[in-house]
Amino acid sequence: MCTILLSIKPEYVEKILGGSKRYEFRRSVARRAVDKILIYSSSPEQKVVGEVKVDEVLFDTPEKLWQVTRASAGISRRKYDEYFDGKDGAYAYKLGEVSVYESPKVLADFDVKFPPQSFMYLNSLFVS
Repeated sequence: MCTILLSIKPEYVEKILGGSKRYEFRRSVARRAVDKILIYSSSPEQKVVGEVKVDEVLFDTPEKLWQVTRASAGISRRKYDEYFDGKDGAYAYKLGEVSVYESPKVLADFDVKFPPQSFMYLNSLFVS
């Protein structure tokens, strides 16, 4: 099992931290089994604001995945369809317990120089 740092738009970070978004959708996922995601809130915040346990990773066609996840997707159907436009398969990290950091952290706290375009594996020395 491993931890990844995931770049997420602030509008979705708020929904994850608030509990209304229980799935994080991706066109591709980490090859290693992920048990924790560190949440990097992208511009304008640009901070690591918390972490979330991963209960499982789902994969299906975009249509079937939407049917399973829509009640807690935290995203509109239109944005979901735009994101997966032209894709045959869709992934979702099913999110579990969320921990919000008392003070947001900077990437340097994790020995990271640049935010990931999608995700990056983190060195276990820098993960609590």
